[in-house]
Amino acid sequence: MTDLNRRTFLALPIASVLIPTAAALFPEESEAQPPRQIDFTQNLPAKGSFPDKWIHGSPSCLDNRDPAIQVHWYNEHTAILRQNKAYSYEAPFMHLYFGNERILLIDQGYTKLAHDWPLREVVELCIKEWCLRNHRRPEDMALLLSFTHLHDDHYAAIDQFADRPNTRAMGLSHEQMIGFWGMTAYPTQRVSLDLGGRTLLIWGSPGHTVSEFAYYDTYTQILFTGDMFYAGRCYISFWDLWFASMQRLIAFVDTHPVTHIVGCHIEISRTGEDYPYGITYQPDEAPLQLTVEDLRHAYAIAQKVTEPGIYFTGKVFLCNQTRGTTTVDQNPYAYD
Repeated sequence: MTDLNRRTFLALPIASVLIPTAAALFPEESEAQPPRQIDFTQNLPAKGSFPDKWIHGSPSCLDNRDPAIQVHWYNEHTAILRQNKAYSYEAPFMHLYFGNERILLIDQGYTKLAHDWPLREVVELCIKEWCLRNHRRPEDMALLLSFTHLHDDHYAAIDQFADRPNTRAMGLSHEQMIGFWGMTAYPTQRVSLDLGGRTLLIWGSPGHTVSEFAYYDTYTQILFTGDMFYAGRCYISFWDLWFASMQRLIAFVDTHPVTHIVGCHIEISRTGEDYPYGITYQPDEAPLQLTVEDLRHAYAIAQKVTEPGIYFTGKVFLCNQTRGTTTVDQNPYAYD
């Protein structure tokens, strides 16, 4: 695995870093049929689905029988992964996007070691499954590892891929992150990433942290907003930066079709109950996906915010400079 910027990643010949032994994985498929070329520009947005319920922990972590990582195929070229809450109360979501030439994994969860939590193993199985369906060899597909922002519940497992050939990883500093995407005017500059016929748009969305990104997949038209906006407690460390990021999101949805807005966590019930910070069992979670209308409503509320506090939109808690308090119901500020 190497740290390279976006332009270098796209320029390198993938064939130069093949894994010699991996051709034996699917010899019949690779010899019998040519690789399937997918058209990611027709019949948009590509249809997909979310599960009725994600794995959401259990009353006892020791008695939990869920998989370490839930894999949900939104459609045949898009997988959404969730970490089991028994392994991490954060239970972050990760996105796996497949193109004709490259694969993008956004975020790498909150458990570092593979023998504690097998992210790489699960990702490799997803890649093999996709390649089998599309008559490709896994070693021909370059893997790109990025993340939404510099909190370790979003990149802890990145070292599991350290010895993986044909793999590129984002660096762990602000300069490395923006350099990776080739940005020269962060956070306003919007760049594109070509996965081989499938394009993602990426730009800065600071506020939760200083170094943060939003991702838009032109194929599914899903807008991935990380921890900046999601179904739970949006901890806003820098209100002015966050509000400017919201303005950019509103301008984007005004000019681009968006099917769903998704973030990295769920921390709220279907009835609007805040799940306490650190809890490992959320039996009645709200859906992961939010709507453009939810975003616009939150923005309308944000326009009226003039001081620190917690402002409830009905779907999202906007926690303006209240991160020192562990749970919403213990915060001295009232809901707006």
